[in-house]
Amino acid sequence: MSTNANEGASVNTKGIGIANLPNQRHRIVTKQGANFTIMVIGESGLGKTTFINTLFTTTIKDHQEIEKRHAKQLEKTVEISITKAELEEKMFNVKLNVIDTPGFGDYVDNSDSWVPIIDFIDGQYESYMKQEQQPIRRGIIDMRVHVCLYFIRPTGHSLKPLDIEIMKHLSSRVNLIPVIAKADTLSPFALQQFKKRIRETIDAQDIRVYTCPIESEDEGTTSRNKDIMSAMPFAIIGSDQDVMTKDGRKVKGREYPWGVVEVENDAHCDFKKLRDLLIRVHMLDLISSTEDIHYDNFRNVYMNSTEPKPRPENKKHKEEEEALHKRFAEQVKLEEARFRQWEQRLIAERVHLNEDLEVGHNLVKQLEVEVEALGNAQSPKPYKKY
Repeated sequence: MSTNANEGASVNTKGIGIANLPNQRHRIVTKQGANFTIMVIGESGLGKTTFINTLFTTTIKDHQEIEKRHAKQLEKTVEISITKAELEEKMFNVKLNVIDTPGFGDYVDNSDSWVPIIDFIDGQYESYMKQEQQPIRRGIIDMRVHVCLYFIRPTGHSLKPLDIEIMKHLSSRVNLIPVIAKADTLSPFALQQFKKRIRETIDAQDIRVYTCPIESEDEGTTSRNKDIMSAMPFAIIGSDQDVMTKDGRKVKGREYPWGVVEVENDAHCDFKKLRDLLIRVHMLDLISSTEDIHYDNFRNVYMNSTEPKPRPENKKHKEEEEALHKRFAEQVKLEEARFRQWEQRLIAERVHLNEDLEVGHNLVKQLEVEVEALGNAQSPKPYKKY
């Protein structure tokens, strides 16, 4: 290493050890591990649980437990389900949090069904910020959502109004990645047309989806990043079952009478590209962009606001409040009508009593006259002198 501080400085060919800093950093990161939170949103039956289990090649979420939870779900509301797991690969640990939203989009009236989801994301930012402000910050619980996979039903048409509404709210708060579920239900041509319509709708509605860093010093990395982003929205097929192909290979996929659909075949779906984006290539960028962009935006708005942060209006609660006001008004009207009837009866009774009193008063006067006349008739007459 050469030093330019003095002209006569000597050259140290062995170096002082700065080049070893990446190795130190690697040991620290390996020891600490990573915390990664992924949220999956979509209607029931789109294979979200199967995809998560396929993505991490292990059973993260249990289908039976989900069915039991759905059976117990009495109210038609969106729930927040949190599944935690620890994954280890080559001595590196990842604390994984999977956030599911059972009940989303499953009912006739899905208006404002996104409110509990947005409240959860904002609530985790607020919780982390308050923990940062404490004197002792050891053991901070970080449940900030690093990436949100929005599962789209493969209708072949375009995004539904509900999809557009929630994706607008999500894109300003979290790294949003649209995913076409069960891509094997569409033909290759129909799938490409469906992708095109979704991209056009996203651009027209100004929905900001996650874009990984494209440019790199390595041409191979740049080419791979472009290839990954060209697949947006990602068409995936989830399957945790091993099937045999005609050429004798054992692969993860789905078997049909006409052949086998392979999960990790780029010609069949975009599963490998999405996995590379989430785990192998850009997990660190998802974590850092959440910290540097979305969390900072929330923190700045929260800190600069002198008034309590407004919450999105919940239409369901508003309807219940209006129904309560209406029922209260009807009850008041009913009581007022009953009071008027009672008042009218009271007035009629008073008039009747006054009339009876008047009749009694007249009868007393008549009796007094009769008594006076009778007294005059019975008194002795004076004698007359002749």
